[in-house]
Amino acid sequence: MKRILSGIKPTGAPHLGNYFGMMKSAIEWQHQGEAFYFIADYHALTTVHEPKALREHTRAVALDFLACGLDSEKAVLFRQSDVPEHTELAWLLSCHTPMPMLENCHAFKDHLAKNKTPNHGLFAYPVLMAADILLYDSNIVPVGRDQKQHVEVTRDIAAAMNHAYGAGLFVIPEPSIIQQVATVIGLDGQKMSKSYNNTIGLFEDEKPLRKKIMSIVTDSTPVESPKATTTSSIVALYRLVASETDVAKMEADFRTGGTGYGDFKKRLFEALWEFFRPMRQRRVELAADPGTVDAIVKSAGERARAVAVRTMERVRSAVGLR
Repeated sequence: MKRILSGIKPTGAPHLGNYFGMMKSAIEWQHQGEAFYFIADYHALTTVHEPKALREHTRAVALDFLACGLDSEKAVLFRQSDVPEHTELAWLLSCHTPMPMLENCHAFKDHLAKNKTPNHGLFAYPVLMAADILLYDSNIVPVGRDQKQHVEVTRDIAAAMNHAYGAGLFVIPEPSIIQQVATVIGLDGQKMSKSYNNTIGLFEDEKPLRKKIMSIVTDSTPVESPKATTTSSIVALYRLVASETDVAKMEADFRTGGTGYGDFKKRLFEALWEFFRPMRQRRVELAADPGTVDAIVKSAGERARAVAVRTMERVRSAVGLR
């Protein structure tokens, strides 16, 4: 049976980019193999320095994942920090990771391009990500397109360790990317990201959500004129949540002209609100019983650590620590 591994950072409320870029495919994968999904609170520490916020975000991610359809009987949903072997393995891997490999990673180069000073955690987090993956002998890693590079880094590090200490020490993982939704467009037309402040939360209240949708950036094409569908953020988002028939109707109305962007945005809001309705109701039920959610995550952490401990016994022996 294939083992699937993926993680999500608790840096704020999950948004459409998280759902369609990672969560949706991860939930589908739980029926196709042994799924391990972690809430990456170690990774979040590179940017979240408020303890209360980190705790709240971590629980919110668990709530959202469960509300969206993750089955705790099929998938192991755990806190990364409940398994300290993640950081131990990261150190061992870092001793075989060339600096130029990390200097070439997107997040580090992006910080430099924006004249920001990255901390060591941000510079080295691809190594921790590699540890996250290799610790569970993962075969499949569902990721967004922007994270594919880090799976490639993981593969390179694993290959180097296997060469140094013996073939088979680590399983070489494969990324799984859903091409048509690999990048979700945000309110401003850029990739949806918390760092761009252009996100649409999964479970925002009705009024704030409507206000966000109505704020989507558009061009100045007049109501009566035909409008481009290929460059429209409205159409791109609508495709994610509407039926093929409704998408075809919106695209036809764009090309015909006579309908303003405001009306298209209203259609988008209604489709989004309806798409997440059952998940929203499930989240309300889960939030009313936080003890159950905490128990699910705690139990999953114990299951995950049992696997991690076995891996580290093998790795410690291979490198000479035992």
